[in-house]
Amino acid sequence: MLLKKRNTYQSFSDEELLSDYRKKQSSKIIGELYKRYGHLVFGTAMKYTKNKFDAEDITMIIFEKLPKKIISHDIQSFKSWLYMVSKNECLMFLRKKGNVSIELTRELESEDSLAQKEEQEVQLNLLEQAIDKLKDEQKKCIQLFYLEHKSYQEITELLLMDLKKVKSAIQNGKRNLKIQLEGRNEFKSIT
Repeated sequence: MLLKKRNTYQSFSDEELLSDYRKKQSSKIIGELYKRYGHLVFGTAMKYTKNKFDAEDITMIIFEKLPKKIISHDIQSFKSWLYMVSKNECLMFLRKKGNVSIELTRELESEDSLAQKEEQEVQLNLLEQAIDKLKDEQKKCIQLFYLEHKSYQEITELLLMDLKKVKSAIQNGKRNLKIQLEGRNEFKSIT
């Protein structure tokens, strides 16, 4: 029984952990978040500070502030949100030390842009996979309407389908895509 209680939070999604923390405010939940993301926060801090001791300090500061931040913020995608919190904490730390340069700021902005592009690429790949799982009629209509920007009328002519059937296939395809993707963390920030 004790083993089961100890491993409970490992199976929770980030969203479930945050929701549970808002109810119980258990330090075990913060511990689970640290297990999952402590290395990412530390890596972000290392990227900014280039100093192991400063990065360790920043990581501890972030996880000390995390309980209050979880309660006071509406967090859609925890991993992305935590990255932004980490980045901001690092920049505040560097400003206090007087080490923020224009060059560093530009470098970090370009890295953020690259990270956003990589996230979009992941989302597009998942979307393509989800479209491939649709029924054939829905898949064809979704591809023609959204990817090739065809009108309803053009789709009816291309697929030799009734207008109502085309609209229905697009509507059902959108709903089925949403069902497939709504549980994915990669899409939490855009839904």
